[in-house]
Amino acid sequence: MMREVLVPEALPSLISGFTVTLVLLIGASAMAGAVGAGGLGELAIRYGYQRFNTPVMVAVIVVLIVLVACIQAVGDRLARHVDHR
Repeated sequence: MMREVLVPEALPSLISGFTVTLVLLIGASAMAGAVGAGGLGELAIRYGYQRFNTPVMVAVIVVLIVLVACIQAVGDRLARHVDHR
């Protein structure tokens, strides 16, 4: 009953939750980088904002937006694919 009913019924919600979690982790890591933890947030703050290098800052923001949009699109598509209703 678990394998045949409950898991297939819950799988789209689980995939959607995992997708939201990945997007939140990307946002948290960007914010953590802004306070010195490294990564894209630190790149945007150190080389973009503090050195008044707007193209670097805009490029990092675009990369983050594209990354989040791709993860969201793949997660939504996968959740729709496993939903058998």
